[in-house]
Amino acid sequence: MQVSDPNNVKIYNLSVGKSLPEWLSERKRRAILKKNVDIRKRIELIQDFDMPGVSTSIRISQDGEYVLATGIYKPRVKCFDVNNLSLKFERCYDAEAVTFEILSEDYSKLVFLQCDRYLEFHSAQGRYHRLRIPKFGRDMKFHSPSCDLFIVGASSDVYRLNLERGQFLLPFSSNATTINKCAINSVHHLLICGTQEGHVEAWDPRSKTMVGSLDCAFNCISENKSLEGFPSVTALKFDGALTMGVGTATGQILLYDIRSNKPFYIKDHMYGMPIKDVEFHFQQDLVFSMDSSILKVWNKINGQLFTSIEATSDFNNLCTVPGTGLFFLANECPKIQTYYIPSLGPAPKWASFLDSLTEELEESNRENVYDDYKFITKTELESLGLEHLIGTNLLRAYMHGYFMDIRLYKKAKSVVNPFEFEEYRKKKIRDTIEKARENRVILNKLPKVNKDLALRLMDGQRSEKKKMQIGTSNLLTDSRFKDLFNNPDFEIDKTTEEFRLINPILAKIEINKQKQLKKKLDKTQEFQPVQEEREGKNSSEESSDSEESSDDEHTWTKETNQHSTKQKGHSDNLPKQPKMFELRQGEVYKGIQMLNHKKNRSALGERLASEDTSVRLLGSVGNRELTFTLNKYKRHEEIVKKNKQHREERKKLVRLVPGIKHTNAPFWKVKGKRKL
Repeated sequence: MQVSDPNNVKIYNLSVGKSLPEWLSERKRRAILKKNVDIRKRIELIQDFDMPGVSTSIRISQDGEYVLATGIYKPRVKCFDVNNLSLKFERCYDAEAVTFEILSEDYSKLVFLQCDRYLEFHSAQGRYHRLRIPKFGRDMKFHSPSCDLFIVGASSDVYRLNLERGQFLLPFSSNATTINKCAINSVHHLLICGTQEGHVEAWDPRSKTMVGSLDCAFNCISENKSLEGFPSVTALKFDGALTMGVGTATGQILLYDIRSNKPFYIKDHMYGMPIKDVEFHFQQDLVFSMDSSILKVWNKINGQLFTSIEATSDFNNLCTVPGTGLFFLANECPKIQTYYIPSLGPAPKWASFLDSLTEELEESNRENVYDDYKFITKTELESLGLEHLIGTNLLRAYMHGYFMDIRLYKKAKSVVNPFEFEEYRKKKIRDTIEKARENRVILNKLPKVNKDLALRLMDGQRSEKKKMQIGTSNLLTDSRFKDLFNNPDFEIDKTTEEFRLINPILAKIEINKQKQLKKKLDKTQEFQPVQEEREGKNSSEESSDSEESSDDEHTWTKETNQHSTKQKGHSDNLPKQPKMFELRQGEVYKGIQMLNHKKNRSALGERLASEDTSVRLLGSVGNRELTFTLNKYKRHEEIVKKNKQHREERKKLVRLVPGIKHTNAPFWKVKGKRKL
C-alpha cells in the first residue's frame, strides 16, 4: 500500500506492492512469503485483480456484490465476488470489447459491444447469443422501462434493439455524422447523445423524437480561443435529474443545468487530452474528471481542486463504488488500480478492515511488478554465457526472452565484464575532453558517430537549398538529436540481422554513392578540418611524424614502380607460348578453318589483342607506331599464289601424244576417231 497526500488529502493506493509471477509454484510462493517481509505485509484487496496485458473497462453490479472487468490479451471478462474477495469466473471471447453493460442486478445477464461490429450476450452459463450491427459501435446504454438497448457509433443513427421482442426497431436519425457517447438519466429516462461536431442531442424514448440540442463546442471556443483540435464530445454523465456533465476532446468539462443552453461552469484540465470519464460524488459537491494522464477531483460550484491522481500508465476507465470512498481505474498495465480516499467516504462493508488499517499506515514508496526478477532476451543471455541454463529452473521462458533472478544476473554481469567501471570512467574523460574542443572553428566536418547518415543529411540540405524549400528541419543542428551523432550508444550497426530485416533498402547502399557524397563535401569545404591533437604529443612532433611518413610513402611508391617496369620488360623477352584451343561438348571440330572463321567474325579490337603486333617508339616524347595486317587480304594473296604455282607445275608435267591435235576443247566434243 502506498500513501500520498496531494493538497493535504490522503490517498491510499491499494494495488501498489510486489507481485509474484503467475508461473511460480505454490511451494516457491510460500518460501518467498516466509523470506520476504515486504510481500508478507502487502495488501491484496481482491485476489487476482488484474489482466494479462491491459484492462479496458470496469463495472459494478447493481446489487454491489460483483465487480466485472474486461481486458486483453486474449480478450476476456473477469467477474470478482466481493464477499469472498476472489475471482468467480473468467471468460474469453473472439474480439476486444469496446464497452459492456450489466442487464440484471447480478452477473447473470451481460452484453458486450465488440470492435468487430458484434453484440455478444452472456448468461450465467456462458455465451447466449451473438448478432451484428450495421456500423461500428462506440457506446451503448440499456433503457430498462422499455427494455431497449441503444447503440451509437460511426453513423448518424441511434440503433434500438428491443431485448423483449429480440428484434431491431426503427432507429433515431440524428443530424450528426458520428456519435461518440450516450447516457440515460435514471430519473426521467432522457437519452442524450454526444456527437463528433460538439453537440449534445436529447431524445425522449416515449415520443421517439428529439427534444433539444446543445452546442457545447461554441462555448469551449468562446471560453478558450487557443484550442488545438475540435472540441467533440467524448464523455457524458447525469447528476440527479437536472445536472449534466460533458467532457470534450480538448480537455474541458462543461457542467449544465438542462433547463439552460449555457454551462454554469467550465473546467479545463490544461493537458489538451480527451476526457474519458466524468463522475459525480454521491454526497459532496465534487466531480471526478479523468483523461489518460490524470484524475482530478474538484468542486463543481467554484472549480477548486480537491485532490488529483497522476497516472503511471494511461488511464482507460473509471468506476466508483457508490456510497464509499473506494474506486477502481482500468489502465494500460496488468494490475487494475484500486484507490481509497477516506475523506470522500467510508470503505464498503466487504472491505471494512480498510478503515482500521489506514489509521495506522505510514507513507511508503514501493516499486511495482517483479522486483526480484530481471527480463533478458536470448542474445543478452548468450553474451553473458548462460545459454546452458535454458530449460532449467533458473530461467523462466516469457514472450521473446526469459525471467532470471536479479542476483544471478548481477553476478554474471560482473564476471563477464569486470572492467566495466574503468571503461565507464574512460568514456567520461573522453566526453569532457570533447566538450572542451567544441569551441574550435570546424566547418563541414563529419561527426564520429553515424557518418553515413550525416553524409546523406548534408547532401539533402544542399539539394533543398537549390530548390529553395523553406521550413525544413535540420537534423544535424537540432539539439534534440545531438546524441545521435555524439553518443556511441546510438551507433547504427548495419551488420546486425535486425537492421537487415527492418531496413532492407538502407542496408544495400552503394559504396560509390557514399564516395561521391564525400567528394561533394570536400569541394564545398571552405576551411580544412582541424586535426585533433593526440594526447601526449605536441603538434610539432605530429607534423614531423607526418613528414617522415610522407617521405617513406614517396620512396615506397618509387620502388614499386621500378619493380613493375622490370617485371614488364622481363615478360617481353620471354619466348612466345603456343595458343591452346578448347573443344566444347556438342560442337563438331572442323579443323583450323572453323577457328579462323570464328576469329574473323570477332571484333577488330579483339583480333588486335590476339595478334602479334609490333610497336615501336617515335622519338623521345612517348609517341608510338602500331603496324598490323588484316588476315583476310593476306590469305587471299596466298591462295592466288598457290594456284599460280600449281598451274605452272602441271604444265611441266603434261606429255603430248602423237597423232592427236592439240585443242583446248574437251575430248567428247572432238569429231572423228582418234588414232593412237
